[in-house]
Order: sequence, then C-alpha cells, then structure tokens
Amino acid sequence: MDEHLRRGIELFNAGEYFECHEVLELAWTPEHGPRRLFLQSLIHVAVGFYHWRKDNPLGACRQLRKALRKMGEYLPECEGVDTESLNREAGEVLRRIEAGEDVGELPKIKTFLALD
Repeated sequence: MDEHLRRGIELFNAGEYFECHEVLELAWTPEHGPRRLFLQSLIHVAVGFYHWRKDNPLGACRQLRKALRKMGEYLPECEGVDTESLNREAGEVLRRIEAGEDVGELPKIKTFLALD
C-alpha cells in the first residue's frame, strides 16, 4: 500500500475527511489508469462524509452516489482495501440520509493489510 493511500485511510478512520481527501488527491492526480477511479471512489466517500458532517445532506448524497458507482468496479477488494464493506456501509449511509433517518456513526475503511 503506497504512503498516500495508507495516510488517507488513517485520516478517514480518524474522521478527518477533508484532510483525507487532500492526501488521496496527491495519489489520484498523477494516475491515468484504472487506479485513478478506485482512488476517486475513496475521495468521493470522504467528501460525502465531510458534507454530511457540515450539514449538507444534498452534497453528501451527490458524492456518495458517485462513490458507489465508481467503487462497484473494485469489489470486493482493491489494494488491500475491503471495498465490499465500504461500498455496503456507504450505501447504507446514503440510504439513511435520503430517508431522513439518523445516520449514526460513520463507517471506517477496513483493510486486509497492516497500516503501520
């Protein structure tokens, strides 16, 4: 797992969604292949959760829909990330936001690799 992805996941799991987005963009910007969409899907989840925390449900839903569309190509795992769980859990957050339900605690990114 490269350093930007590892650090982005750490920030995401700490609830630092804006900072996560900034770090993941460092990995995303130079990419031109399939990895670009994988990273972009993670960025969309982070930005969606950021919008949710900032009381912007419309922005959150837009970002989460983009994330789910893109992440679907990378199930069940990509680069050590449990995309199956993240896709399912982010989808549930989206469903709850759209239904006006309590979202509760936002999910974390699970990995199959040690982050240290």
